[in-house]
Parts: sequence; structure tokens; C-alpha cells
Amino acid sequence: MKNEYDNETFFAEYAKMPRSQEGLDAAGEWHQLKPLFPSLTGKRVLDLGCGYGWHCRFAVEKGARQVLGIDISRKMIEEAQRRNEESRIEYRVCGIEEYEYPENSWDCVISNLALHYIEDIERIFQKVYRTLQPNGIFIFNIEHPVFTAGVGQDWIYTKEGTPQYWPVDRYFMPGERRTRFLGCDVIKQHHTLTQILMGLLNHGFEIKAVEEAEPPAQMLDIPGMKDELRRPMMLLVKAAAPKSKAAVIY
Repeated sequence: MKNEYDNETFFAEYAKMPRSQEGLDAAGEWHQLKPLFPSLTGKRVLDLGCGYGWHCRFAVEKGARQVLGIDISRKMIEEAQRRNEESRIEYRVCGIEEYEYPENSWDCVISNLALHYIEDIERIFQKVYRTLQPNGIFIFNIEHPVFTAGVGQDWIYTKEGTPQYWPVDRYFMPGERRTRFLGCDVIKQHHTLTQILMGLLNHGFEIKAVEEAEPPAQMLDIPGMKDELRRPMMLLVKAAAPKSKAAVIY
């Protein structure tokens, strides 16, 4: 996983985003993601790609007894420690692919807008399954395959600069996608819907919910937000480890 988030220019632009400044309530998908969470009272929670630590803070506010937030970006972890420090939260500079995933250790694993940077996503599904307790919950928000298959991940515009349509190409060719995001060249990984959902099923998970993010009505007056109803940008998934987990063989 390439780390763009420690780039000074990128990080400065990221800090200007509403979700960076105002937290979860400024995230257009939060009204759909929040209801997917199970009861966290007394639970142990792992956040993969925790960023500023907003979801870690949410977890302790909902009663989690222990939270670990990992992120490959040192700048993100420093910001999380500044904004969302709490005695029950540990923040660690660590890539999603490098974390050790101790067996049967976490009640809930969450990941928000990080897995589309991972090339071998099924390997991560396998590791998350390993680290979850029986009946544990895995909730993640990933860029939607229609979005990651977008040509340049941008609209085709009219001469007047109005978004005309969203082009999709090479959908069934997963892998690296290069795009411009926040003024920087960014590398993401495209995964098909089949790869994501069947990847979970093939590694032992039970799928509990699948949602495509739509902005709430109260955000539609924000410039550009109505265009988010024209194609999906994010895919939200809730999956569970069964009560009787099969052994994970590496």
C-alpha cells in the first residue's frame, strides 16, 4: 500500500475536507454506516486505516473497552492523537497489510475508505476473519467498484464545465488505478463487486448488509452533492464471523 497521506501537499488538502474538520456528522455516508454498528458496550474494536480517529472515538463513546486504531500514515496518527485521544484508545503507525491480526482477539473490526488502497483484498478478509472472535462483526466502507472503474475517476464534462456522465471502463480488470485526488497523483486498487462480496463469503463470513452510499437530503444543497445521486461512490458492507469459526489455514 503506497502512502500518499504523509505527502505535505496532500495532507494539507485533506485537512480542509469537511469530514476532516467536523468529523463523522460531515461524512455523507455516516447516516447509513452508523446503523450498521452492533452494540459496542464492553467490546474490543480494531480500526484499519483509522485516519483522524473519528471512528475510534465513536467506539469508546458507545462503550468499547479497548480500541486500536492503525494507519500507515504517521501524520494521520499524530492528528488522531491530537484530536481524539482517550485512555481506551491506542493509535499505532502500521499498515493494514503489516498488522499481525492475532487470532480471535477482536469483537468488531472496522475500516473506512482504506481498503481500496489494498491490492490483495482477499488476503485482508482472511486475516480479519482470523482476528475476529466468533460472532464478531466486520464493517467497512470502500470506494464503490463503479467509482474505482471510472476513467480517471472523474466525470466527462460539457464545454460549460457541467458533469455530463461518469465513464466506466476495464471494470473486469482489477488492479492499479492512477488518479488525481486533492491535487496529487494517487494510486488506488480497483476490485469488482464479485471480488468483494464473494471474497467475504469464500473466507467464511456471513454477509449481513450491503448498502450503496447516498447523500442525505440535508446535504443536497452542498455544491456537487446532487451529482452523487447519479452514480455510487461508496459501498458499505457488514459481515459477521459465524458462531463456530472454521480454522484459518495460511
